Parts: sequence; C-alpha cells; structure tokens
Amino acid sequence: MMTRAEVLEIFEQCGAILNGHFILSSGLRSPVFLQKALVFMHPDKTEILCRALAEKIQASGIDPFDLVVSPAVGGLIPGYETARHLKVPAVYTERVAGQFELRRGFDFPRGTSVIVVEDIVSTGLSIRECVTCLERLGAKVLAAACIIDRSDGEAEVGVPLISLTRYKVPAYRADEIPPELAAIKPVKPGSRGLQGI
Repeated sequence: MMTRAEVLEIFEQCGAILNGHFILSSGLRSPVFLQKALVFMHPDKTEILCRALAEKIQASGIDPFDLVVSPAVGGLIPGYETARHLKVPAVYTERVAGQFELRRGFDFPRGTSVIVVEDIVSTGLSIRECVTCLERLGAKVLAAACIIDRSDGEAEVGVPLISLTRYKVPAYRADEIPPELAAIKPVKPGSRGLQGI
C-alpha cells in the first residue's frame, strides 16, 4: 500500500500542491489547493495512484461490485483508471440543472452493485449527490473511494469511504477566514460553478 508521503510526493513532483488563497468547489476557503489536473495529465503517475487505490478497494473486504461510477468532471480520469485496474466498466454522472444525472446512453440494471470513485474529497458533497442519483436509478452503492481525503475522515459521504490517503488541509467558511488568508486575493481553480462568490 502507498504511504501518504508517497502519494504527496507524486503531487509535489507534478507541481500540484499550490499555496495561496483558494475558493474550493464547496465554497470553503483554503490556503492550500491540490490541483489534481496537473497529476492526471501524466498517465504514468495517474496509473500508480489508481492502481494503488484499486488495490485498497480490493483489500477493503466490500462485497463484489459490477461498476465504477464517478462524478464529472473531477472523477472522470481516476474513475476510469481505477476501474481499469479493477477490471469493471466505468461510467460517470454529469450535472444537469444542478443535479447529477446519468447521460450519454449509460445505463445499468436495477440492483447493480456500484463503487463511486472521486478524485479528492473535501466536504463529500459531490459523492453524496452522486450516490443520491445512483440510488434513485436503483443502484446498490456499496462504498466510495478517492485518491485523497482532505477532510481527514470528517466528510460524510453517505456510504463507507476508502481513501488512498488522508491529508488534512485547513478550510474556512468565507466569514471565518483568518487575517493572513484574507490579505491574499482569492482564486477559484475548481470545476463546480457556484453562484454568489
């Protein structure tokens, strides 16, 4: 199994651990942003991480499953690559009018056992919304998995969460930002378009 140091070393090698004032997809503010896109542009490094995540999923003892589903956009690459190592198909949900839906001809029989694979978990919102969508379609969601759980186990995703590693990063509500962070102009590098920022 990969250690946290080994996972973070890959992010460091790719220049994917950024420092500044960031508005996360959740709306929280943080002095650290994990720009996983800079990792996922390297197939060799992505393969190392996702193979290790697949091994951790297999070692978790969850029931057999038939499908990996990921929330778009962030979960697309790790979901596909992890599914490749698990030797199961991979599909993804997309936001339509603010809610996740299964599109593009993706379908599965009711009762299909599913694992949700995400890139990085902060609050767990994307996984929760993905799980809600899948359950509405009749899937049996056994667990979720991610490369990095930056909540350090605090995020509630509605199903058991398997993370390759945990990496606690400070995150603040907009009205609770410490002065040293407030002094830096915020940027929003995430993919989810929230209003009112």
